[in-house]
Amino acid sequence: MRPARLTSRRCFRRQAAVVLFVLAGSFALTGCQISSPIATEPTSQGSTVSTSEFSTLDAAGVEQIRATKTARLDMSSGSLKKADVRVTADSFGPEINTQDTGKIALTVVAPNGEITGETDRIRFKTTAARTDFSEVTYFLTADSPEAYFSLIRDGVQRYGIDSASAERWITSAEADPATKSDFSITSGTDTGLEVNYDLRYDGAKDTQVIIVHVSPAA
Repeated sequence: MRPARLTSRRCFRRQAAVVLFVLAGSFALTGCQISSPIATEPTSQGSTVSTSEFSTLDAAGVEQIRATKTARLDMSSGSLKKADVRVTADSFGPEINTQDTGKIALTVVAPNGEITGETDRIRFKTTAARTDFSEVTYFLTADSPEAYFSLIRDGVQRYGIDSASAERWITSAEADPATKSDFSITSGTDTGLEVNYDLRYDGAKDTQVIIVHVSPAA
């Protein structure tokens, strides 16, 4: 008969071996796992990446507008706040000009609906003392009188620009195709913002211009 002490030692050694085997297997499995990289968002010029559907007007935001040819501004509250577009309180805002690279699809979200246009120039009007922009200005162009008149009538229908005033001007321009005229049509406020069409027409030129002024309703 084997001594009891020897048997106990062998049992202890077997148990220890089993424990070490299990631990070694666990470490091996752990070592085979591939950790997933943490997803990071690219940043530009130190700006925080925006997850909003709306454009910003800081350096990174303007760069994105130029690159994507898309701008979406939030005036659903009735105005465009400087803080909301990431510019400083005393900023006068950028001028965005893409005449050399193509037009921007601009959308201004208003309290009631949207104001949209294809433009290659967007400007912002304010003062250093204002916390918002008093006006967003953009330019519409047409290559024929017919296309120009169509843009005017579209503004009448969509934004409530004065129809009688618009039609009187169109009738006058049709009667004298070579006319030269600077004329501001009575503004519309159907969107909850004031939309003004400032006509800059010269029958001697190939391209005609409408300067659109969008501002908080009085």
